[in-house]
Amino acid sequence: MALAKTLTAVGTVALARCGGRPFGTDLFSVWPGAAFAATAFPVRCSPGDNLALHVAIAQAPPGSALVVDVSGEPEYGYVDEILAVAARTRGVAGIVLGGCVRDIAAIARCELPVFGAGVAVREAAHEAGGSVGRQISMDATGPAPLSVRRGDWIVADDDGVVCLPRGQVSAIVAETMDSISREQRIIDAVCAGESTLDLLGLDPSRVTGWEGAADPGARRGRPRSLSALRDSRAAEGHSRPRLGPRSAVGDAHSGE
Repeated sequence: MALAKTLTAVGTVALARCGGRPFGTDLFSVWPGAAFAATAFPVRCSPGDNLALHVAIAQAPPGSALVVDVSGEPEYGYVDEILAVAARTRGVAGIVLGGCVRDIAAIARCELPVFGAGVAVREAAHEAGGSVGRQISMDATGPAPLSVRRGDWIVADDDGVVCLPRGQVSAIVAETMDSISREQRIIDAVCAGESTLDLLGLDPSRVTGWEGAADPGARRGRPRSLSALRDSRAAEGHSRPRLGPRSAVGDAHSGE
């Protein structure tokens, strides 16, 4: 799906800056480089029990992501090798859970993107009920919990996990693409030798120990016009360095 590729390409940092709601900072990817973007299929497990996860894997639409509330009891291995292989086989895009996992080497081997709050060898039971497909609340960055509904978009990568509420996705993506373009211009200017103090209009005199720019003629903390910088570089025949990963963003977005 083009939207999933776009969201994965732009990444969680840019999306969180432009309206995506970050999950709590305790979540981590079980294996480095794991990433996905998919619609949420919420799951609520009873404390210390993962029966609802087994039901969710059997019922969730292929390509969706399981987002799992463990009822405030994280210290169990809610996702193990069996569940990871079952989810991968059923076409689940990934799993985000507010609890622990186990069999992390096996989960990495099956290449299912799993994001959890820790590792625990203690096995979860499989009998206490729970719910699937219903709205849940997850820990979030900030004072308020994060509500996750079926159909919200979930994006996860090595930087964290964010939720894009359904109905707001298009606006968040549009703002994110504009933000990435602005950031790329700043990166180009930095690669061309410009100072972040100038480019971002920062006031270094607020920092104790600031001794001024090495170049006496350099401007201190006054913003420069990036378009003017770009035009002047072009007139001088300077080529702007490009960062490879950014090109994937445009390619993914154009296919939407």
